[in-house]
Amino acid sequence: MLRRVEPETKLRDGAWHDAMYNNRQLVPEYADYFARWTSESARARAQGPCELDIAYGSGAGETLDVFPAPSGDAPVLVFVHGGYWRAMDKSEHSFVAPAFTRDGACVVLPNYALCPAVTIPQITLQVARAVAWTWHHIGRFGGDRRRIVVAGHSAGGHLATMMLACLWQQLDPAVPRDLLRSALAISPLNDLDPMMRTPFLQESLRLTPEQVAQASPARLPAPRQGTLYTVAGAAESTEFHRQNRMIQDAWGPRRVPVCELLAGRNHFSVLDALVEPQHRLHQLALDLLRA
Repeated sequence: MLRRVEPETKLRDGAWHDAMYNNRQLVPEYADYFARWTSESARARAQGPCELDIAYGSGAGETLDVFPAPSGDAPVLVFVHGGYWRAMDKSEHSFVAPAFTRDGACVVLPNYALCPAVTIPQITLQVARAVAWTWHHIGRFGGDRRRIVVAGHSAGGHLATMMLACLWQQLDPAVPRDLLRSALAISPLNDLDPMMRTPFLQESLRLTPEQVAQASPARLPAPRQGTLYTVAGAAESTEFHRQNRMIQDAWGPRRVPVCELLAGRNHFSVLDALVEPQHRLHQLALDLLRA
């Protein structure tokens, strides 16, 4: 059964939606996070090893970076950046890689084209192609293609969740139906209907009701296999709390056994938790990689 949109969100006006979803307004020091991520990412690339801007397709934005595993047969983390499908770049998120390569994993960071040049369903297909490329090629970087985990933050959390719903053999008959083992969604957006009602986003996203139905994980049937962990920051807006909770409501605790709010974390500091070795979020990611 498809999840029905909670009706109260439809009754709110555009100003309310902007207040709930404009994280830069909710976290005034957001620029400090971005500057630090950019600096730490440049350092991660300089220290390497890494291979940058590898084409996984021929379309705009279809490149990825790979941070190889220290040794062979390693689990693979594909990390998908956020930015409301309309901003940011993989190069600003290289800082994620060292926290996992030092534990023996291979890390892949894909880019994708940005709205309004493309639609969110088109972006979803781009990320799926990046994951399929990873299955085909990650062996030469020390990765085990049987152990791929996709993680993402914000819009990237939406895209990571959508990968569990992907019908892989319709995308690429050469890949297995069970290509993806698990996913980790950080501050995900699981129902796109509110995005369509958020003026500062809709100007560039240009969502239609058909696209909302097509690309909202919480409106899709639960996948037949795979595991999703989903988290949000306890200091995020109540809408992000609702977005996080609804995927467990829609897909059930068997597919979504972890659905949590992380104490003290806002929309940006929650991503920092992913790379903090002692934080529960980092440990959740390692649990999926080691499964």
